[in-house]
Amino acid sequence: MSGYNIVTTGATPLIAGSGAVANASAVATLTGTPTTTVYLSGFTISGSGATTALPVSVTVAGLLGGSQIYAYNFALGATIGNTPLVVAFNPPLPASAINTAISVTCPASGTGGTKNTVVATGFYI
Repeated sequence: MSGYNIVTTGATPLIAGSGAVANASAVATLTGTPTTTVYLSGFTISGSGATTALPVSVTVAGLLGGSQIYAYNFALGATIGNTPLVVAFNPPLPASAINTAISVTCPASGTGGTKNTVVATGFYI
């Protein structure tokens, strides 16, 4: 997948994960330093479904130009795997300002949800 692991020369790579959460928001946040700008190269959302399948809006916040919203659907059935949402940016997307974190948030899966994960990759310079 082109662009997912792009890192500019001299940049510090970042990866953040939410861990597996049960029927709660899963959040991955990329954070730089007080004098750097964070860039988002991509993110992946995966997990299992819930007893009530829900479509949700995934929010990517902290970006130059404002937040971006992506649709994600949880499968019907707590033991059924969701179709992963894999998004890559080439070129990577910058944060709205120096020392601004970029977060990717996937809302709760709904009743009976057992696993929901978000992983974001990027870098700061």
